[in-house]
Amino acid sequence: MTSPAVLAAVDWGTSNLRVWLLDEAGDVVGERKSGEGMSSAGGKGFAAILEEHLAALGAPEGLPAIVCGMAGARQGWVEAGYLDVPARIADFAQAATTAPGARRPVRILPGLAQRGAEHPDVMRGEETQLAGAELAEGAHFVCMPGTHSKWVAVEDGVVTGFRTAMTGELFHLLASHSILRHSLGETPDAGTPKAPAFQKALRDALANPERLTSALFAIRAGGLLDNVPSEDAAATLSGLLIGAEIAGAKSAAPAMHVVTLVASGGMAKRYAAALGTAGLLVNLVDADDAVRKGLFEAGRRLFLSGASA
Repeated sequence: MTSPAVLAAVDWGTSNLRVWLLDEAGDVVGERKSGEGMSSAGGKGFAAILEEHLAALGAPEGLPAIVCGMAGARQGWVEAGYLDVPARIADFAQAATTAPGARRPVRILPGLAQRGAEHPDVMRGEETQLAGAELAEGAHFVCMPGTHSKWVAVEDGVVTGFRTAMTGELFHLLASHSILRHSLGETPDAGTPKAPAFQKALRDALANPERLTSALFAIRAGGLLDNVPSEDAAATLSGLLIGAEIAGAKSAAPAMHVVTLVASGGMAKRYAAALGTAGLLVNLVDADDAVRKGLFEAGRRLFLSGASA
């Protein structure tokens, strides 16, 4: 028999929306996914979209919802603001913002901000994955790859700093809107992490990240002069960008030897292989599990423990 839902957990990204119903143990009892991300939710309205999905899942009236991601952006449901680093992970929930116009209790979690002229940075959504990664006491370096990869330093439960690398977005832009599109074909695929072209490019970028821009043009030259197949060109582009990202992270944190990799699917395999090639040990945490656990912990603190604000 399925346990009753006590919380709706919502990960609202720029392009996609994921809704889970969770029971008192944090286990999933219902799930829905859609393309109604922040960029398309404004017309129908965030509250209406959420209610449609919860109704389809059979969620009871009044079931509280905890939300992370771009619903809390300035262009989202309501701006949830940022916590400045250093920030204690356990404090994320209490900084949540009440969503206006909702038919049920809905709180949106804040992002994190790193202020200052030297390395200004922001994250929104990844902070919830950090909370769900269940990091032990001590020092941790966390990699969360994606469109905008995050590299985060955590010390005894406190986020002390982070950096963003636009690796995924650069791959898309270069593959779709640069001269490299002629070499990568219409549907570029980064391929498997074992692909020789990926491995060679990865090692080249790790050893010589300063040569990235010339190595990128060599992809086009290789297609013209040596008839390099489009799949090898795409794997090369992926290897170069990921290698340069990891080289930059190692340079910024020379004490880093172990990385907590928060990722899923092909992204997890690609980055785990790349981090290993870079001489780093990897602790893998599934990204989907992490965001659900982070949302459940925040919801538990806000709605289920008698400490609701």
